[in-house]
Amino acid sequence: MSSANTFTAVRIVLAPLFFLLFFLPGQIGFGEPLSVFLLVPLFLFMEFTDYLDGFFARKNNEVSDFGKVFDPFADVLANMTVLLVFVLAGYLPAILFLIILYREMGIMFIRLLAVRKGVVMAARKGGKTKTVLYVVSAGFSLFIESCIRLGIDNRMPLAQLENVNLGLYILAVVVSVLSFADYLRYFSSIDGNKASVK
Repeated sequence: MSSANTFTAVRIVLAPLFFLLFFLPGQIGFGEPLSVFLLVPLFLFMEFTDYLDGFFARKNNEVSDFGKVFDPFADVLANMTVLLVFVLAGYLPAILFLIILYREMGIMFIRLLAVRKGVVMAARKGGKTKTVLYVVSAGFSLFIESCIRLGIDNRMPLAQLENVNLGLYILAVVVSVLSFADYLRYFSSIDGNKASVK
């Protein structure tokens, strides 16, 4: 496995670990303050691997059709796992998560259709932007949760911070839906070109 794909695979492994570490202290009844010092570095490193796989793919000339599919697949798996954490923790409304989930499943379906036509659809600019918004929104939720677990929430305007967090999630949903329309339009152009060639 190439170094770029190794970093992508690491992201897939770290996602369920984040889920486990987030909820484990609540299940066993202790360790919530300590969990902050595990969750924050884990979250940051998991997202950093998204940069590393692209960096090494370009540096080592490891860009491949497999990587173009594997990387967005790992992104979806990691992002959906993290967002599910914050749905269960009460930061992300379930209806917004459902829209995001349907969008991601729709994109996977479009990618499969494109592959059947001999075209590998790499991530587009809108898709990358929505991923950044997913990360920022989830990171903000983690910041609020960390303050609570460290016991410093009484010195912070939690209600206002949660409203900002909700606004970020809404923005992420809007951008994700718009980017889905962009992918759909791009796929339609591919489909049209294939039809004209025939």
